[in-house]
Amino acid sequence: MNRYLPLVALAAVIAACITAWSLAPAAFLGAYLATWWFCCGLVMGGLANVWVHNLTGGRWGEAIRVPLLELSRLIWILALLFLPVLIGMHELYPWAARASVGVERWAGELPAQSAWFKDRWLTPWLFVVRSIFYLAVWTLLATLSRQPALRRSARFSAASLIVYGLTVSVAAVDWVMSLMPVWYSSVFGMLAGVSQALAGMALAALLATRMRPLPKPIVFRDLGNLLLMYVMTWAYLAFTQFLIIWAEDLPHEIAWYIPRMKHGWLYVAWLLALFHFFAPLLILLFRNAKEAPVLLGWLAAALLVAHQLDVWWTVFPSLPVGWLQWLWTVPLTITAFFAAAYVAVKKSPRIAAATAAGAGHV
Repeated sequence: MNRYLPLVALAAVIAACITAWSLAPAAFLGAYLATWWFCCGLVMGGLANVWVHNLTGGRWGEAIRVPLLELSRLIWILALLFLPVLIGMHELYPWAARASVGVERWAGELPAQSAWFKDRWLTPWLFVVRSIFYLAVWTLLATLSRQPALRRSARFSAASLIVYGLTVSVAAVDWVMSLMPVWYSSVFGMLAGVSQALAGMALAALLATRMRPLPKPIVFRDLGNLLLMYVMTWAYLAFTQFLIIWAEDLPHEIAWYIPRMKHGWLYVAWLLALFHFFAPLLILLFRNAKEAPVLLGWLAAALLVAHQLDVWWTVFPSLPVGWLQWLWTVPLTITAFFAAAYVAVKKSPRIAAATAAGAGHV
């Protein structure tokens, strides 16, 4: 009976999710999308760091490549878990709900040429085709990355980084930015890719601190330096986007930031500035902090929490949903994904075993 208990729990959570979907579709799908985007960032961001290591070398990558490659086995499950977003797109994306109107959706909001392009791009069937394409490409890249002939191939890794960089940028525009379809930012896709790479590196550093035996101090120093680089790059892109848009003060551009300065979201922005940039920057400047596994582990865990907060801040204010609905839909979707991940890991012991075995390669 105990062996079926996780499956029974997962079925109960799925039933609760279906109920929540029927009661508050926008709130549930928004929370679901944010949780899915966070989990996808961990898997694909971690894989991107493996590709970077294949190009640069170094002992830091030997400590984390095994668990990150094994974690990439979950990408096909994440691809299937995106199905509710596609099914519920008309309840989640305002442009999809008014797709039958055609170019008139943008009347009075966009110039004629921009309205024509956006009308063609944000078509439900084309949105589905593009989404399937992104997920299929990522699943293929993850599968090929685990093949013995390509595990350490520099050429394959360089090509994978280019393909991933392009697809994650456009996917972020489709899945996240189009929640407010009139708003646009040329740096949004790059910021999304850097955020995922940061999340993947934070997860890798956290896993490295839990390995037995522990990797050498120089490995933690390298991981800390890479975390520092990602933190600074994320902060630079996020602040540059805000500075340019706010300085121009164009209505269709600042429309994205206005709701993020209301209803408590401004406090979330300050928390991100503090715990996603200033605090990690201050700590990671010191070599002793980077070489201390316990401290680096706590810092990596804190960065993962901050990244989740950043995903919420990016997704939730774009939707006409109040705080009270987020308070119960978010824990529900997190529980659902945690249950799915637990069952997946149980069915694939190699993923759990790789976490402990990775240090043996250093």
